[in-house]
Amino acid sequence: MGPARSLILTRPLAQTQDWLQRLAGLGVAAQSFPLIEIASRDGAAAEAAAAWLRLPTAALAFFVSPNAVQHFFAQRPAAQAWPAACLAACVGPGSARALQAAGVPAELILQPPADAASLDSEHLWPLLQPRDWQGRQVLLLRGDGGREWLAERLRERGADVTAFSVYSRRCPELDAAGQARLRALLAAPQASVWLLSSAEGVANLAALAAGDAAWGQRACIATHARIAEAARALGFGHVVLARPDAPALVQAFQAMQG
Repeated sequence: MGPARSLILTRPLAQTQDWLQRLAGLGVAAQSFPLIEIASRDGAAAEAAAAWLRLPTAALAFFVSPNAVQHFFAQRPAAQAWPAACLAACVGPGSARALQAAGVPAELILQPPADAASLDSEHLWPLLQPRDWQGRQVLLLRGDGGREWLAERLRERGADVTAFSVYSRRCPELDAAGQARLRALLAAPQASVWLLSSAEGVANLAALAAGDAAWGQRACIATHARIAEAARALGFGHVVLARPDAPALVQAFQAMQG
């Protein structure tokens, strides 16, 4: 067995500390190298405020990520409580935890079952499909796009779906220290396992590492089949698919050691 590999967490910076703590609690001292930068965008605060105005009459608010939760609730009007008739939906436990921390009652939060084969829109849909959506308002809280499949399914059932872009996602602009760190990671392709949680992040990694030719020597854990496809297309030689929860990721990482 060779030297132990390092696990590289690539989630946005705002989610890093929570994930590092969860992984550390399971015995994995991961390191962070965000592949997506979360930023405010022109008009984002106004879009979040507009969504809050619609919330009291909405049947559902869908949050694409913890970042959507954070940026939406940053514009919460003073003393406005979450409406008792509005469901809050998401696809990942991180978003669900963020919603509860923001004050959304747990009984109003919908997410794919803990034992779902994958945490995505397709596995959330069976919880939404049986409900009556005809003429009901649905708010889609997201960054620069995403979750079009779910929005289309709801529209087919008669829902009035409005998307609000409450933040922006972009490729990180590395400073000199970040560039040096990336060069060091790339120079030792077999020393790390990249934990990839977004196909967009995979594309950003390819852009940041333009010209590198050692992808076949690299290994990664992908948290969704579409992310795994993107990693294989980039050239990763060893791609493992795992659920985006800490115990499953640690199990996959430990199985890859050596």
